[in-house]
Amino acid sequence: MNKVTVIGSINLDTNLRVAQMAKPGETIHAKEHYSAAGGKGANQAVAAARSGCAVSFVGAVGDDAPGKEMLALLKKENINLDGVKEVVDESTGQAFITVDDSGQNSITIYSGANYAFDQEDIKQNSNLIAASDFVVAQFETPIEATIQGFKIAHQNNAKTILNPAPAITEIPVELLQVTDIIIPNETEAATITGIEVVDEKSAKKAADKLHELGVSAVIITIGDKGAFYDFQDKQGLIPAFKVKAVDTTAAGDTFIGAMTSILKPDFSNLSDAITFANKASSLTVQGYGAQPSIPTKAEVEQVK
Repeated sequence: MNKVTVIGSINLDTNLRVAQMAKPGETIHAKEHYSAAGGKGANQAVAAARSGCAVSFVGAVGDDAPGKEMLALLKKENINLDGVKEVVDESTGQAFITVDDSGQNSITIYSGANYAFDQEDIKQNSNLIAASDFVVAQFETPIEATIQGFKIAHQNNAKTILNPAPAITEIPVELLQVTDIIIPNETEAATITGIEVVDEKSAKKAADKLHELGVSAVIITIGDKGAFYDFQDKQGLIPAFKVKAVDTTAAGDTFIGAMTSILKPDFSNLSDAITFANKASSLTVQGYGAQPSIPTKAEVEQVK
C-alpha cells in the first residue's frame, strides 16, 4: 500500500448543467444545479484513497459550514486530516463549474482558505511528508508551500508529483528541481512550453521541453486520446478507454490519484500505472460531480 500525502485545495463545488456554454453577454437557463465536494487536491486525495492508498492531507478550510462539511466527507474516505487547519477569518474555497451536453466544463475558482497556509504550516506537518512514498501537489494553493513540501519529500526519499493546474507560464526553477513527475493536460502543457499538444509527436516535443526544465518523468494527459509519457528511454501514448463522457470534472485528478496508488517508487511500472489511471478516469467522466464520480479500486479493476 503506497503512502501518499497531498498538499492541496479543498473546495465546495457549485455545479450547473447547461445545453451549451454561454457566449459573452448571453444569459442562458441551466438544466440542473447541485453541490459536491471538490478541489483538485481533495479530488486527488479521494482518488488515491479509493484506489487503496494510505492518504494524508495538508491544506486549509474556513471555520464555516462548508469547511466542516468537506472535512466530514474526507474523513469518511479514511484520509488523515491532521495537516488541515481551519481558518477563522477566511471562507472555505469554492469552485463554480458549468458543464455542457458534450461533457466539457468551465470552472471559476475562489481560493479562500486554500491560500491561508504557508511554509510554516508545511514544516509543522513534515512528519506526514517524511513518512510518504509520494507527495502530490497542484497550483490551487501557494507555490511557496509546495516548494517547501517537495524539499522535505526529497530529503526523506519520497517521490514528488506536480499537477501544474491551473496553468502558469513560468514555474519556479526551485520547484522543478524537486519535482520527479510533472502531469499537465494538453492545455497546461501548451501554456508551460509554448507547444500545442494535439498528438503523440507534439506531446513528445512538449515533453522534451519539460525535461529541459529539469523534470525526469513527464506525463501529458490528452483528453479522450489518452496519456503520453516520457521517462528515460521509454515513451508512448497509452490510449484512453472509449466511453461516453457526461462530465469531465475531476478526470485528471482521478488519473493522478489512481496512478499513484499502484506506481512503484522507481517508476518501473509507469505504463501499467497509467493504464490503470486511464481506466479510473473513464469511469469518472461517466458520472456527474467531482468526488461523487471518482471510482473505487474494485470498480476500476472491472474495466476491460
